[in-house]
Amino acid sequence: MYLQRLTYIKFAEVLLRLFCRSSILLVWLAVGYMLAFLLIRGIPALNMELIFADTSPWQAITGQRPVWDGLFPAIAGTATLVFLTMLLAFFPGIGCGIFLAEFAKGKRADRIRLAMDMLAGTPSIVMGLFGFTMILFLRRFFMPQANTCLILAALCLALLVLPTLVTTTSEAFAALPSSLRLSGLSLGFSQSSAVFHILLPAAAKGLGGGILLALARAAEDTAVIMLTGVVANAGLPAGLGSKFEALPFAIFYISAQYQEQEELTRGFGAAIILLVLSSILSAVASWIQKRLTVLASL
Repeated sequence: MYLQRLTYIKFAEVLLRLFCRSSILLVWLAVGYMLAFLLIRGIPALNMELIFADTSPWQAITGQRPVWDGLFPAIAGTATLVFLTMLLAFFPGIGCGIFLAEFAKGKRADRIRLAMDMLAGTPSIVMGLFGFTMILFLRRFFMPQANTCLILAALCLALLVLPTLVTTTSEAFAALPSSLRLSGLSLGFSQSSAVFHILLPAAAKGLGGGILLALARAAEDTAVIMLTGVVANAGLPAGLGSKFEALPFAIFYISAQYQEQEELTRGFGAAIILLVLSSILSAVASWIQKRLTVLASL
C-alpha cells in the first residue's frame, strides 16, 4: 500500500513537471511566433523614411522642420505621454501602496483596497470617457477654452495604472519577513524610518515589477488617448495643453485606414518601433529602480 502511494506521488510529480515545462514552452512559442510575425512583416518598412519621411533626422530632432509623414512625432508623443503618466502616478502609487501595507489597518485598509479594485476593474474606454466628460464639464462651467490635450491623457492614464502600482507595492511589502520589521524596531528606528531604510530596499524588486507593468500599460493603451487628445497629424507636442501623436494610435489608424499593402507594412513597422520603445522605457525604469534602492539604503 505504501509503495503504491509512493509510486502515485512520483507519477503526479512527473506530470506536474511536464505540465509546467509545457506551459513555459507554450508561452515562449507564442511570444516567439508574435515577434517573428512582426519582424517578417515589418522589417521591410524599417528605414529612416518611416521615421523621418523626407525631413533630415537632425532637423526633425531639433524641431527645425516638422515631420508630417513619418513616425517621429508619434515616437516623441508616446515617450512624453509615458513620462508624464509615470510622473503623475509614481509617487502617489508607491506611497499609497506603502501606506496600505504598513500603516492602514482595519476598515481604512478595506476601503483603500475596495477603491483600488474598482479602479483596476475600470475599462480603459470608460477612463477615456471620464477624461472627455471632465473637459466638457470644465468647458461648461469654468474654462470655456478647455480642450482634450496631452496633460489630460496623461492624467487619465495615471489613474488607469495607479492600481497596478498600489497593488504591487502593497504585495511586495506584505511578502517581506516580519523579522525585518523587528530588526528596525530593535535598532531604535521609528516605523517610518524602518520602512524607508530597511523595508523599501528589500522590496525594490517587487516595486520594479509594478513600475514595468505600469509603463507597459501606459505605452500601449489606445482607448484612453483616443478620447483625450491624440490625433493622426499633430507634429511634435507643442505643450501640455496641445494635441499630440502616439504610436498605439498610429498603428490603429494605419491598420484601420490602409488602402495598399505598403501602408499595412508601415503599420507593422510602427509596431516594431513601439516594442523597441517599450523595451527602452523598461530599461530606464530598471535603472531608476536600482538608483532608488541605492538611495534608500543610505
